[in-house]
Amino acid sequence: MAPPRSFLWSRRIFLTLLTGFVLIPVYVMLSSSLKPLADVTGTFRWLPTELTIRPYIDIWSTVPLGRYFVNSLIVAGAATVCSVVIAVFSAYAVSRYSFRGKRVFTVTVLSTQMFPGILFLLPLFLIYVNIGNATGIALFGSRGGLILTYLTFSLPFSIWMLIGYFDSVPRDLDEAALVDGCGPLGALFRVVVPAAVPGIVAVAVYAFMTAWGEVLFASVMTNDTTRTLAVGLQGYSTLNDVYWNQIMAASLVVSVPVVAGFLLLQRYLVAGLTAGAVK
Repeated sequence: MAPPRSFLWSRRIFLTLLTGFVLIPVYVMLSSSLKPLADVTGTFRWLPTELTIRPYIDIWSTVPLGRYFVNSLIVAGAATVCSVVIAVFSAYAVSRYSFRGKRVFTVTVLSTQMFPGILFLLPLFLIYVNIGNATGIALFGSRGGLILTYLTFSLPFSIWMLIGYFDSVPRDLDEAALVDGCGPLGALFRVVVPAAVPGIVAVAVYAFMTAWGEVLFASVMTNDTTRTLAVGLQGYSTLNDVYWNQIMAASLVVSVPVVAGFLLLQRYLVAGLTAGAVK
């Protein structure tokens, strides 16, 4: 039975308003990034009177954006790889084997998501400083320390999500692989992982986005050399002026990797987030 006409029009109006709510800020960012600074700081106009690509050139010299970009790629990429690898092994062990403390482990992993991240800021800061004083290993102000910090957030969710996804993969596949001569690791990499690609991709995207846009820990755990993009954008605001057009241009530039990755992996991401509920 077809839905009533009033429902169709209500849905169209709602989707139109929602689309405008999402796209208008993007248009303002894009138009402001193509304006001279005087036009941005003056009266706002929906249609720019003068267009220039100068802000996209100046963003690389006003602050060391290239260095921040490399730092973010290294930190987010390493945190994503470590999170996915550890989560795959942990989730597979929990999903396929019974051991003492299994329920306690899963509840503990899930319970870590109940606490806000700011509660871990001071403890991690003190741990890193004390480790550095005792062993000479520089975790505070280093990329390695920031990668470990991001693992404390992305890894519990990754493990919990992959446990549910691995549970939806039939155990008959594992048994068939074992009969064919594969060991536990062979069954994992040759059978379970290929069947769980959507879930693994969803975990990877979540871990990367978490590390790419995080501000609180990056502002405390980094220095001028290891600063990431999320914190480095503050450099466009000085005591004398705020380069709004460059901020808008830099914000669009740093969003490209995340948006491109999301669009390329959207099919796997949606499948990974919904597979556990429909299998």
